[in-house]
Amino acid sequence: MKLLTKTLLAAAAALCAAAPALADITIGVSLSLTGPGSGLGIPANNGIKLWPATIGGEKVKLIVLDDATDPTKGVQNARRLVSEDKVDVIIGSVITPVAIAMSEVAVESKTVQLALSPAQLPPGKDSWTFRMPQSNGVMANAMVAHMVKHGVKTVGFLGYTDAYGEGWLQELTPRLEKAGIKLVATERFARSDTSVTAQALKLTAANPDAMVVVASGSGAAMPQLGLVDRGYKGVYYQTHAAASKDLTRVGGKAVEGTFVTAGPVVAAEQLPDSNPSKALGMKFNAAYEAAYGVGSRNQFGAHSYDTYLMLDKVVPIALKKAKPGTPEFRQALKDALESTPALAVSHGVLDFTPTDHWGFRPDTGVILKVVNGDWKVEP
Repeated sequence: MKLLTKTLLAAAAALCAAAPALADITIGVSLSLTGPGSGLGIPANNGIKLWPATIGGEKVKLIVLDDATDPTKGVQNARRLVSEDKVDVIIGSVITPVAIAMSEVAVESKTVQLALSPAQLPPGKDSWTFRMPQSNGVMANAMVAHMVKHGVKTVGFLGYTDAYGEGWLQELTPRLEKAGIKLVATERFARSDTSVTAQALKLTAANPDAMVVVASGSGAAMPQLGLVDRGYKGVYYQTHAAASKDLTRVGGKAVEGTFVTAGPVVAAEQLPDSNPSKALGMKFNAAYEAAYGVGSRNQFGAHSYDTYLMLDKVVPIALKKAKPGTPEFRQALKDALESTPALAVSHGVLDFTPTDHWGFRPDTGVILKVVNGDWKVEP
């Protein structure tokens, strides 16, 4: 009897050893850790480094690649992640042209892409892409409302030549027209440019009430410095891609008084207690600044945090239908993202649907003012 018992136990142990373990959830990340977009990619990566080892109770395998702010490299990274690493989710990129290029791989491979930039895609082309930042339109709502409140009648535009600059121009223009604000001059520049002298001269000559600068990270200071050097003394607005202390660090006194449209997390402590993002924003800011220094909080690291919060919500739902590493699990993740009830995150309230892969509500953006090198929420 003892021999039989030992034999059965040994056989059971052998079967357990042979049975496949539940696969880890594999997440592939492509960020601009070098190149002009590194000012966004590095803090986003810092945010990911703060993630727990599990999501939805399952162990996570993270693969982080550098796309060098290059759309071609972003596509190469995405193809490697889906074909070689067999990832369940793609995260990235932080730069809009790179994220847009990567979306093609997401569609082809039927893999969820959680873009960390407001990547604008034609209808139907975003079927597997969900954006974690606020759309340019959502942020333009806050910006134009602030202009109306403060009597702005004319505006100049100085923005990137790429998809981020174009996206902002497309969203801002009709909102300005509806508000009765005239766009009197439009100039563009490349991310790699080190001067905007010619553009600044034309914009300054137009002498609008306010100037909208569309740039990102530390690179957002350069065009504003160029306008200041050429004598423009009106009101300055910057976009959510400039919502980090890189703007004030590089811009110094020249960016004092600038209005920046941003997610609520950047100044979470100043939000009313009724704001659903206040507690989450304060929690993230405390953790991020404990790891990377006081004042290091930013728009981009918080997108990584919100990505974790969303995955932690939908992964358990997907696991009820399929195992990681399978097409069925990837489809289940997409379905869960599109059907999960609205979720409060540090940047607002996300509410993805089958027809809306942007998620954030129209009134999500807040306006921050640079005061003594710090942020002050505008009422």
